[in-house]
Amino acid sequence: MDPNLNDRLAVDPDVLEAYPAWQAKPEWILPSWGEAVMFVTILFGGMILTRRRNYSIFDSNRGLLRSILDKEAPSEQELLDYDSDNDDDRQQIQARDKRLPKTRDCCGLCTVETPNSSRFKNHIHSRVFQKFPFLVEMFYWVLNYLFYRMTTVLSNKIFAGQGIWIVSQDHGLTILEFEEFSWLSFLFPIRERGLQQWFMNGHQDLLTFLDRFYSIVHIPASMGFIVWYYYAAPSHSTFAAVRRTMTLTNFMAFMTFIFFPVMPPRLLPKQYGFLDTVHMEDAASLWQSGKHVNSLAAMPSMHFGYSFAIGCTLLYHSGLSRTRFEKYETRKNTFWKCFYVALGAIYPTMILITIIATANHYFLDALVAFCYCCIAFACNKVFYVLLPFEDLFLWLIRAEKPIPSTGERFHARGGRL
Repeated sequence: MDPNLNDRLAVDPDVLEAYPAWQAKPEWILPSWGEAVMFVTILFGGMILTRRRNYSIFDSNRGLLRSILDKEAPSEQELLDYDSDNDDDRQQIQARDKRLPKTRDCCGLCTVETPNSSRFKNHIHSRVFQKFPFLVEMFYWVLNYLFYRMTTVLSNKIFAGQGIWIVSQDHGLTILEFEEFSWLSFLFPIRERGLQQWFMNGHQDLLTFLDRFYSIVHIPASMGFIVWYYYAAPSHSTFAAVRRTMTLTNFMAFMTFIFFPVMPPRLLPKQYGFLDTVHMEDAASLWQSGKHVNSLAAMPSMHFGYSFAIGCTLLYHSGLSRTRFEKYETRKNTFWKCFYVALGAIYPTMILITIIATANHYFLDALVAFCYCCIAFACNKVFYVLLPFEDLFLWLIRAEKPIPSTGERFHARGGRL
């Protein structure tokens, strides 16, 4: 690192002395248990909302759809309508027989046969999954969280010799130097410090709102989006593509957290001019505090990455500028088109302003998150290689994979919430 870097990036001491004092008061404080209740309510509310109606867990003779084995033999038209992008097991011809193994195509690399767990359709846990298929999505996100927890442990082990705090601080300063002095500096016309100071000078109440918005909105909004899109998506394959995109974005980010830890601007030494307003007003949430949080994971910004993916999905869902629609997709009227387009544009913009104004991220963090999302969308089918492992897991626990209820009630109601 350039030995003069500290001098080039540090703020003049006289300017630091002239910084306005933090005077804003938090308008409201959510109880410490409130966020956990909110999170659990969203997930279990989604489980209830997307449950399969007219299906009994305890009465195997009752229910409109008990198993993929109960469906009639496929017609010629059904075979022609086969969707290779859908990982729903109802499409597996082999899965209609209790004994024939499933055939899985691993991204075109190879084809493998896996155990068919359809014979376990009447096991009680299979029937619970069939009644509440959203449980599978909850399980996927628990796995995501476990991988996130590993990032702190692995990163600390890798940089134990140098000290992860020092390494992450150097990385943060390198990012500031890149944004200000590299040949790509034109991509960053606004400086993070300048945006935060605009809020500090006469707009502290707005910054207080952004502190709360940053701390509380990200996790509940992301989980709420997953619940809503599972309920309203035009097809399970469309929902699964979005879910795989967000998951792959997660995994790429987790690898970056491990091998390139970055200190957020708010934790840099005071000489660089950033203020930790979230903790100055004790606005840190359950998701930003505690041992489970990786506080040195600024690069990339998953706040922006998720919001960008959500925004793009909302734009797609609006149907604007699309001439082709999916089989059961409901065309939106002008009001709903405008609503989805506006929300799809406003939400990621609001998140971008928030993560910079609160000094939790650099602009480069958001740019990298944007790139990761684009790569993840293009490569999301890579997760198909894990389908054989899913089949083996279901076989081991003696359970049948539930048939997704994605969009069932939404389409039955004519596209009305």
